[in-house]
Amino acid sequence: MAVSMTHGGGAAAPRVFFYVQHLLGIGHLARASRIARALAEDGFDVTVVTGGTPVAGFPGPLVHHVALPPITAGDAGFSGLADMDGNPVDDAFKNNRRDRLLTAFRDCRPDVVIIEAFPFGRRQVRFELLPLLDEIAAMDDKPLVVTSLRDILQERSKPGRDEETVALVKRYFDRVFVHGDPSFARLEDTFPLAAEIAAKVVYTGLVAAPPPADPKERFDIIVSAGGGAVGNALIRAALEAAKSIATPLSFALITGPNLPQSDFDAISEDAPDHVSVYRFRPDFASLLAGAKLSVSQAGYNTVCDILRAGCHPLLIPFTAGGETEQTVRAERLEKLGLAHVLTEENLSPETMRLAIEQALASSGRPPHALDLDGACRTAEILRGLV
Repeated sequence: MAVSMTHGGGAAAPRVFFYVQHLLGIGHLARASRIARALAEDGFDVTVVTGGTPVAGFPGPLVHHVALPPITAGDAGFSGLADMDGNPVDDAFKNNRRDRLLTAFRDCRPDVVIIEAFPFGRRQVRFELLPLLDEIAAMDDKPLVVTSLRDILQERSKPGRDEETVALVKRYFDRVFVHGDPSFARLEDTFPLAAEIAAKVVYTGLVAAPPPADPKERFDIIVSAGGGAVGNALIRAALEAAKSIATPLSFALITGPNLPQSDFDAISEDAPDHVSVYRFRPDFASLLAGAKLSVSQAGYNTVCDILRAGCHPLLIPFTAGGETEQTVRAERLEKLGLAHVLTEENLSPETMRLAIEQALASSGRPPHALDLDGACRTAEILRGLV
């Protein structure tokens, strides 16, 4: 049950009920956690409801945390849901999660409900979100209902999906918070029917972490696979490239928490002296600030960290299961001169080596003027609305 806190002159703090479901990587959870912390620091009483695999350090301090029984993506294409043991979830499992979510909502009695991604994504969990939204819609004293979106959406291939999304926004949601800089990407760029809900759309800026501390350790090149389970090929290619690059450079390979242990052990054993291998570095952002180059996928949070640190990136966009979002982001950054790009399709030790050498040789990298303060701005906007 959420415990009420006070803000300012003793008035009850506005209560926020923030739902986030991560399925494969931890990007959604990381962005939601940054926003939740900013809300709490602004004086909101925040309850974060998570439904994915537990991740150490998330959703972080200052918030109440309700953890639903975890579900994950059945595969990299997000087709189907599985429990922690890899078994497909059944109706009894779904009904239990739905009931727990509704109980948490009733206990919180929120002034604001934030739902991450849905209805633009996360349709797999509509079995619990639609009952929640229906309960809110039937209330006399309704909370403000907001959907929390990244700036670039996955392209939809199924006919009627966008129309369904618009209908759900019109029926249930008061605002659509787009966590992006409209000078870089606008909702209509990747959501064709954006004009139909334009009156509800609010841009917050990109949700980046605060500027990092000075690095306590320095590497020339930081290679990271995020939190996802699909970065083995990227890490392997970077390891082989590190062995063959003529210039003496120090590498940090950060594999992410979901790489199978056998793969992690094999990479560690195969790494030469100038290559350090880690599962996770809590000082990742500060390592970027001290590096010559970042090599990574093009996920929202990783790119925000790179932009904040001022490190030049080589991006390898994730494309499994028909994913398009990272490719759009990487190509836009490349056009602005803010990144080099190597496609997953062309990834090999040799192409990785050439791309690293080319990125290191580039000069005159332009500074960017993208708005990275979306977490604090989200709190300011909600404060004005409630």
